[in-house]
Amino acid sequence: MRDGRGWGTAIALALVGLGLLSLWRAGPALMDWAYTVTGEENPLARLRGVLHYLTNPLRPAPLLAPDVPVAHTEDPPFGINTFLEQEVEPEKRERTVRMIAEAGFRWIRQEFPWADIEIHGKGDFEDRRHLPHRSAWEKYDHIVALAERYGLRLIVRLTSPPAWSRRDGEARGAFAPPDNPEDFADFAEAVARRYRGRVFHYQIWNEPNIAPEWGSCPTCAVDPEAYTDLLCRAYRRLKAVDPRIVVIAGALAPTLSLNPYPPNGINDVVFLERMYRAGAGSCFDALSVQGYGLWSGPTDRRLRPYVININRALYIRDVMVRHGDAHKPIYIAEMGWNAVPDWVGDKRFGQVTEEQKARYLVEAFERIRREWPWVAVASVWFFKRASDRERDQSFYYFAIVEPDFTPLPAYQALKSYLHQPPRMDPGVHTAAHWALRWEGPWAEAGEGARRGAPGARVMWTFYGGRLRLEGTSEGDARLRVALDGGPPRAFRLPAGSWAVELPSGVGLHSAEVTVEAGTVVLARIRVGREGEAISPALSLGWLAGLMGGLLFRSARWRSQEHRDAPPDDRPPPP
Repeated sequence: MRDGRGWGTAIALALVGLGLLSLWRAGPALMDWAYTVTGEENPLARLRGVLHYLTNPLRPAPLLAPDVPVAHTEDPPFGINTFLEQEVEPEKRERTVRMIAEAGFRWIRQEFPWADIEIHGKGDFEDRRHLPHRSAWEKYDHIVALAERYGLRLIVRLTSPPAWSRRDGEARGAFAPPDNPEDFADFAEAVARRYRGRVFHYQIWNEPNIAPEWGSCPTCAVDPEAYTDLLCRAYRRLKAVDPRIVVIAGALAPTLSLNPYPPNGINDVVFLERMYRAGAGSCFDALSVQGYGLWSGPTDRRLRPYVININRALYIRDVMVRHGDAHKPIYIAEMGWNAVPDWVGDKRFGQVTEEQKARYLVEAFERIRREWPWVAVASVWFFKRASDRERDQSFYYFAIVEPDFTPLPAYQALKSYLHQPPRMDPGVHTAAHWALRWEGPWAEAGEGARRGAPGARVMWTFYGGRLRLEGTSEGDARLRVALDGGPPRAFRLPAGSWAVELPSGVGLHSAEVTVEAGTVVLARIRVGREGEAISPALSLGWLAGLMGGLLFRSARWRSQEHRDAPPDDRPPPP
């Protein structure tokens, strides 16, 4: 064991053995846990992924500000994308919306293409492409009416400029921005005025950071500053129509490129940073991103900026927090996994089975609810296409229902999941949260708060640990709080601001709050959640195995270096 190389090899082998012993003792729990941090199905990919996961602490963690109240997060987050404008028959539009409502979705993200509404020229809203001529609004009036009829909320995506808005028509591509951004602002205002009091959420453009969504000609560079200008103009117009409108920026496409020219784009994190520097922070109420899992599942917790997975939204949230926008939510515009069959050559969106897609979508909603309180809505990509003529294209296989309305496994799985009882999850919530059930003398108190008199009661189910209630009282007041059906605890509240905290283990709980005396305003409910713990056996096994592997490789390298070195001509020591 001269020069310590033998000892190094022995130590390395011992560490590897210790690691393997710890992993063997962990048994099946190892592979189950590995999936919860890597989202990988293949056992070897899971093992490799865990090593990546264990390097997360070596990189700066994204700032997420989970304890900051976030606007527009009090409604159920369950959305889905539709192509209702492509359904020629009104009956099929209605059947689509009915099935979406029956499945338990609460939101529809639907494009209102500029080119399909203001078709032939500025201010011209008549469709003369076919006989008989008709109002270009007709189809979209029907979509808005259907959403209202079935209790769904619309996220209207304003995109796709008409050819007349560019002096060179479609020479720069069908999605290139207009020559005059005021033309787009005029269109956005026209839509908002027509549906004032009925539609409150508008997304401005789609994927402006990549080609072809900002043009597809060789010189059509994506431009964060130009997009910010267009966004701000639309924002001012929409707010002038109705201050209650929620203006959504984006949706930013996850990409690693820094080449702004087609077929590339600008990295979404860099693009957003440049938007902020151009003044975008005052021009949106929420930011939209794409949420594709691609080659790993929704439990992938590896944070690698150079790899695109479901965690991409964390880096976007980090930029928002650093720019003082922790109170603004993220809308995941398109979330999905691709069940493309083997015979379709294009696998750029990844490849899963229909059964995996079903499981992943449910797991994605669950993770978002439990871990990302700053996400207001996540919309599945997508419900169905109008026909099957695109079966040879990979994007077709994101659908959860066939064109003939045959449900795929994902539809059935989501329907079962979305019909579970309402639940509050970790985060800071107002008294307007959708999971709360109110009884007795409660009244609105502004900014999502409720004022209760003696006998008023509120009940809900929540997932998490610590529960903290915050509010105010007028004079001395008393609350009674019970968790999980146990004996109630009484709290005497002082006049003015108060807070009540009840510890509990992380899990599913029920809560019941009753006003016993005085007047109480319930303003906020905070649900906490401890960080994830890695079991000692698993961490010891992985770290020991990793250290042993590195030492073993180092010992072999040094041994090889010694064998390959030229002979030493110096005489041996005496």
